[in-house]
Amino acid sequence: MAGSHKAGHARGGGRGGGADAPPVRKRRRRGVRLALAVLVSFVVLAVAGAGWLYLQLNGNINTFDDGGVSGDRPAASTKGQNVLVIGSDSRAGDNVQYGHGQGDIGRSDTAFLMHVHADHKHATAVSIPRDSLVDVPPCKLPNGQWTKEQHNVMFNSAFSVGDTIKGNPACTQNTVEKLTGLRVDHTVVVDFAGFAKMTQAVGGVQVCLPKDVYEGDLNPNRHSRGEKIFDKGVQDVSGQKALDYVRIRHGIGDGSDIGRIQRQQAFISSLMKKVKSQGFSPTHLLPLAQAATKSMTVDPGLGSADKLISFAMSMRNIDLHNTKFVTLPWRYEGARVAVVKPQADALFAALRADRTVDGKDAGGKSGEGKQEDVNAKSPSPIPPSGAGISVAVYNGTTVKGLASRGADALKAGGYTVTGTATAATHDFVHTVIEYGPNDKAHADELAQHFPGALLRSAKAPGLSVILGSKYAADPTATPAAAPTAVPSEVAAKARSADDSVCSNLSYG
Repeated sequence: MAGSHKAGHARGGGRGGGADAPPVRKRRRRGVRLALAVLVSFVVLAVAGAGWLYLQLNGNINTFDDGGVSGDRPAASTKGQNVLVIGSDSRAGDNVQYGHGQGDIGRSDTAFLMHVHADHKHATAVSIPRDSLVDVPPCKLPNGQWTKEQHNVMFNSAFSVGDTIKGNPACTQNTVEKLTGLRVDHTVVVDFAGFAKMTQAVGGVQVCLPKDVYEGDLNPNRHSRGEKIFDKGVQDVSGQKALDYVRIRHGIGDGSDIGRIQRQQAFISSLMKKVKSQGFSPTHLLPLAQAATKSMTVDPGLGSADKLISFAMSMRNIDLHNTKFVTLPWRYEGARVAVVKPQADALFAALRADRTVDGKDAGGKSGEGKQEDVNAKSPSPIPPSGAGISVAVYNGTTVKGLASRGADALKAGGYTVTGTATAATHDFVHTVIEYGPNDKAHADELAQHFPGALLRSAKAPGLSVILGSKYAADPTATPAAAPTAVPSEVAAKARSADDSVCSNLSYG
């Protein structure tokens, strides 16, 4: 189990995103992945609910089999909802006319997790780079068998497990839950054709290009610059042009998929602005609602028009400024992307606590999130006894004697400490509790002795605690002092849906 401690830190090098970072070299087929347009369409569905339209839309909706959703899931939370949005670039059916490439196996190169805060006034979308190296838990194949867990593989490989046209949304959902510790309440998949038709339905979307773009920037396999397809500056795009815009990677910024994510976030924001500016007249709503529902594959929890309408109504008061886009903390690892664990863990801990990007507590139901002091103290309950439970203790800092100090505290609480040692790395900020199969309940109890600790599942049985610098600074910290703030480096790069369409379009 000690070998897994490396997952708690950033492995070597600085945080990704610098101008001198090497570009990602090996790429698979490109496709449109801007499925947040589906979330915009939910609002459309909430308004366009006339009876005859309801029946038509209801017949458009496809669902995926949720029998492949893992039984080992994070606990459900009353603090907001989490919606996983996946883009499929399968060329099957109507999608064959879009994109460049062939193949009818469902692939996903972009996904994001949208956290709708409990106050229904704020939302935070976390983009997950397709090349992120993650652990993919066991997933169900079309024949009913389950795969073995895969370690340190590309994130987008989860959607392709089973090599089917429709992809494997449940496998991607399992992977996201394991990565984030957040329970995914709903999963939505959108395809090429639906995205293109949605942009046409709204009459085009405003985008901004930092430079002239040529065919060779869209498809480097041409080995020539080709014709110019976009002029530098602001312009409206729809259909194939919209797909081309969000697929561009080469020749802009550092040429990476990470840079492209920022342009995709800008596009989604612009689409949301366009829909809102047009208002909700039937003339505008019907084409958009039809395009959206025909393009979607959803979990059974959203598998009818009334369920979609109900979900849409729950988000009707979220405005553009309070809709934030961030990217999973990352750094380059060769041609792939490593997840920077301390920052990523803190980001997801903040969402679990229903903190917004700018530090507000959005867990209430009064509407406006209130600013609170995350270091405020409050009385804490007496932690449960650890009688009969064994745990190993590791020092994840450079503070001498920390493991012994933590071990003494656990012994006083009735735990049996099997040993103390120094962790593989010394840059843990938050205390991490790792637990094996069937040990989740004990891990939850153990976490009460270490307020703010992050929990991670592991393959090996048993419990271990890796103490971080927050524990070293204040081992008596109360639950109110839990790490509920989005890391400053993540917050500084966040995009609001009402930001300028020309701002923050790429790294490099």
